Amino acid sequence: MTKIRLIILSGIITLGFLFSGNAQRVVRLDVNEQQKKIDVLISDKLFTSYIYPESIKKPVLWPVISAGGNELTRSYPLGKKAGERTDHPHHVGIWLNYGDVNGFDFWNNSEAIPEAERSKYGTIIHDTVERANDGEGGAVLSTFSNWVSPFGEVLLRENTIFSFSVFGDTRIIDRESRLTGVADTVLFTDNKEGVLGIRVTRELELPSNEPVTLTDTHGVATTVKVMDNAVANGNYLSSEGIEGENVWGTRGRWMKLSAKINDEQVSLVIIDHPGNAGYPTYWHARAYGLFAANPLGQRVFSNGKEVLNLMLKKDDLLILKYRIVIASEDLSPEQINRLADEYAKT
Repeated sequence: MTKIRLIILSGIITLGFLFSGNAQRVVRLDVNEQQKKIDVLISDKLFTSYIYPESIKKPVLWPVISAGGNELTRSYPLGKKAGERTDHPHHVGIWLNYGDVNGFDFWNNSEAIPEAERSKYGTIIHDTVERANDGEGGAVLSTFSNWVSPFGEVLLRENTIFSFSVFGDTRIIDRESRLTGVADTVLFTDNKEGVLGIRVTRELELPSNEPVTLTDTHGVATTVKVMDNAVANGNYLSSEGIEGENVWGTRGRWMKLSAKINDEQVSLVIIDHPGNAGYPTYWHARAYGLFAANPLGQRVFSNGKEVLNLMLKKDDLLILKYRIVIASEDLSPEQINRLADEYAKT
């Protein structure tokens, strides 16, 4: 098993795989307010971008690229890639929001919502960049956003701190989102749609025999009755040893989605933090490419045995912390447990 070392310096968490000859790489943040994005570059190559165009209704990280140069996130609806699904236009990159906040749906909002229905949906609006520190081995980005009702009322003030770390062919994103109540009462009503989501590329989907609508390189959608599973080769594995589609609605401290993309074996892992409400999280992880951790939507996942309605008063604080690992190998449970153990100490 590969040895793992974590070094915490000034908010940057550097993952050190103890391979001889491997040196830490420079992680640089390129802030472009005009284009409404901040590129995260590793050795001057794009790893991911924090983007906040009005069209996607919340800030996201998109795309997310492995050390081997393969995109792990789906291109649609921001890009066009042959063979990708064209469902759920609100699934973009990596995001954090929720399906029922004071009765408003932040999760499903997108430009596809008809004008007559938009009074039901909330929007997360990027406000400011508080901090953008980069350097050798890692970078830290701190942003502020507002969760806004369709009537312009600010319900929550969000401060999210992203720590980007790299060593060898493994990249880590640690996300800490601090949600402060602005409205007198903010109610997160138990809901299936949440909280941290990733929509993955076709290769990371699980093989399926169900008909599906795919797009070509020109964005033209076609319904395919029989899927080509030579491309989709993903598989889930939970910290509890559960695999495949059976992981949906189960609890676990981490979940791995692994596949081969082109000639690169990749692992995409979400690690829950024990300080989060509802720990260990339920997994809203679907075969078609939605990979989400939802600690708040317990009614559906537990078949009604559990319910969690979380309320914040004005100035109350809710902190949600997640670690996302992108590795150019099929990480073992032992390796992921070490990462989870170290993350639990932060």
